[in-house]
Formats: sequence, C-alpha cells, structure tokens
Amino acid sequence: MLSALSRGCVVFVQRYLPSPFVLVLVLTFIAFILAMTWTGQSFMDVTNTWGDGLWSLLKFSMQMALILVTGSALATAPPLRRFLDKVAAKVRTPGQAIVVVTLVALAACWINWGFGLVIGAIMAKTLARNVRGVDYPLLVAAAYSGFLVWHGGLSGSIPLAVATGGEALEKVSSGVLTQPIPVSETLFAPLNLIILAFMLVGLPLLNRAMQPKVPTTVDPALFGANEEEVLPAETPAQKLDDNIILSLMLVVVGAVFLGTYFFNNGFALTLNVVIMLFLFLGLLAHKTPKRYMRSVVNSMEGVAGILLLFPFYAGIMAVMNGAGADGVSLSGQISHAFADSANADSFPILAFLSAGLVNVFVPSGGGQWAVQGPIMMPAGDALNVAPQVTAMAIAWGDAWTNMIQPFWALPLLGIAGLDARAIMGYCLVALLYSGVVISACFYFFV
Repeated sequence: MLSALSRGCVVFVQRYLPSPFVLVLVLTFIAFILAMTWTGQSFMDVTNTWGDGLWSLLKFSMQMALILVTGSALATAPPLRRFLDKVAAKVRTPGQAIVVVTLVALAACWINWGFGLVIGAIMAKTLARNVRGVDYPLLVAAAYSGFLVWHGGLSGSIPLAVATGGEALEKVSSGVLTQPIPVSETLFAPLNLIILAFMLVGLPLLNRAMQPKVPTTVDPALFGANEEEVLPAETPAQKLDDNIILSLMLVVVGAVFLGTYFFNNGFALTLNVVIMLFLFLGLLAHKTPKRYMRSVVNSMEGVAGILLLFPFYAGIMAVMNGAGADGVSLSGQISHAFADSANADSFPILAFLSAGLVNVFVPSGGGQWAVQGPIMMPAGDALNVAPQVTAMAIAWGDAWTNMIQPFWALPLLGIAGLDARAIMGYCLVALLYSGVVISACFYFFV
C-alpha cells in the first residue's frame, strides 16, 4: 500500500510540479494577488515592497552558495571519499542504504541544518556509488527528509530566539515573554523529544518502504572521476600553485580561530562556522591550492539555482510581510484566521498548520517567527497555552512544509545533481507522515 502511495505521489509530482524557477514565479503572483485582495494594498504598493525586498537575502544567498561549493569540494577530496567508501562498504542492500542515509541526515540536521543538508547529500552519493540497485532519487529524498527535524534541533532559530531573551523577545511576543525560556523547556522538553523519537524511528522505515520495484539507478558519470594527477610544476608560479605549505599555513590560522571560537562559545555551529569548517577541511584534504580550486570550480554548476531563485523568494517574503493601511500583513491575516478559530485544545495544532502554510511563501525560520510571533504568542496566552508550546508549534510548522518547498533542497540537489521533481514525490509522503505525527503529538502530549 505504501509503495503504491509513493509511486502515485512520484507520478503526480513529476507530472504537475513545475520547475523550481517557475514555481517561485507562480508563488510570486499568488502572493501579489492575495496581498492586494486581503490587505487592501494597491498594485504599486505591493510592487514597491517586492522590489525593495528582492535583495534582502543577498548575504544568505552567498552563505548557501558557499555551503554548496565548500561541501562539494570536501566531498570530492580523496581522503574523505576513501573514508565514506569504507563506511558505505558495510552497507549491503538498497534498503540498508536508505535507512543509513536517513539516520545520518536526521542526526546531522539535528546538530546543524546546514551541516545536515551537505552531509546527507554526500552520504547519498557515496551509497549510490557503492550499493547496487538502490533508487537514487529515493536515496536523495531520504537525505532531505532528515531536514524535517532541524527546527527541533540545536540550530532551531525559534527555540534559540526564545532562549535568548531581551527586548527583541518581548517585542516579537507582543509582551507575552519578558523572560527567556531555556532550551530545557523547548528542545529538550518531553513533547519535542517524543516528536523527534517518532521521526527517528518512523522516517527510516517509511523511506525504506517506498522502494520502487524498478529502481532508478545513477549514472557513475554523475560523480565525476577521481582527482586527476597533477603534473609536476615547472615554473615558479606553478610551484606556488602546488605548494602544500601555503595550504597548511592557512589551515593552521583557521584552526586557531575556530578553536578560540569554540572555547568561548561552546559548540555553536552558525552558518559561517560551518562554511569555515568545510573550507579548511577541504583545503587540508586536497593539500594544494590548485587542487582545491579545481574542485571548487567543478562544484559551481549547482549554485545556479541558489543565485537565481533566492532573490525571488526574498521578494515573496517582503510581500507576505508588507502591511496594508490597517497595519496587518498577508502573513498576519493567515495567522489571525487560524488563531481566531482555535480553542485551548486545538490551538497548538492550528498554530502548527498555519506555520506550515506561511512557510510555503516565507521559507525562513527567523522570518516566520518575526511574522507569526506577535500574533500567535498573545493568542495562545489568551487561551492559556504555554508560550513554549506555541513557539515549538510554529517551529515544527516551519520545518514541516519544507518537504514540499524546494527552497531548502537547492543546496542538496546541487550536490546530488538532481532536479526537485526527482525527489519531491517521496518527500510528499514524508510530509503526510510527519504532519499526522506532529499534529497528534501536539494534541495528546500538550
């Protein structure tokens, strides 16, 4: 039954899901129409908001591009490839491969979402290269399904925001929170741990059960050849390009900086720190600047989607957050619609569902918190719902619909060498499973 469902979802997605670029254009026009209809803004008001917002994600776009190229360069380094090949050699069957890549992605995304996306893609490619008969799109989809847990993990922006405290927290919660909520009451609360347990046990089994009867195997050419032998340097400039001393000196400087950072801040993996780790480890593994640069250049093709699509998503986010004459934005209207129809029992589930809907247009945890926090936090407080429950409902809703939103899949797809349509059918099944499980947990364990 599950195999038939997944097969139907794959066929549906491949038939009707447009390319990521066309999808973001469609979402843009939908956001335009809804903003003008629901908030009373004129076409020029929405257009100006959209235009001003187009470039608000430039820093983040660069971070995502660097995540992709430094992660890919690290993955192609001979030492790491040999290590991953040894790990993959212990996996004998396609079913085992799918379970392993799901568990690796879940664990890595719980630690840090950027780290998890890259590691999941690398592990999927390695297993596809070593395990015969495994369906490659399903393997990559299994790697992406690990992203479901990121907002319930150590890099979750909303639980970390409510744990920070300060004037910003009081403002975004509309005065509901005057003191920070420790992660012991959000990330490590029984509710969150129960949801994580269902994901940890259920997702690997779910992905394994979706194996198609006729697998789509990968072309070995997708992975490229092993690192080519570098010819002996002849000129002074070539000798400098192939000088391992320069690489080691830079790696030492980077190691000193990162060591100091972790000593002062603990194991806090920000995006910039993850990029630095990939950068210096990749440079060390490739040994010389010339070899590392060649690997980075070979990784650049996957960056195209990030560079093209992210400005358009920034524009959509601006439209969703732009307020009309009454001061209410489109995102606010959606949040109010869910909050106004809730009672104490249904509110956590409706907060989760509303966050999932908003996330389709605003695929940013921080942006979502800024939009929904001022509405959902006081609404939950009025219904005597604990603020940590409301915050985590928004967090899990933000993570949930990433399974049908290719925005976050772009770095992983760039490394894997696949189109979004290849994996989104399987991700749709993961969306259905996780939606039922998370909703049930918020109903029965709150």
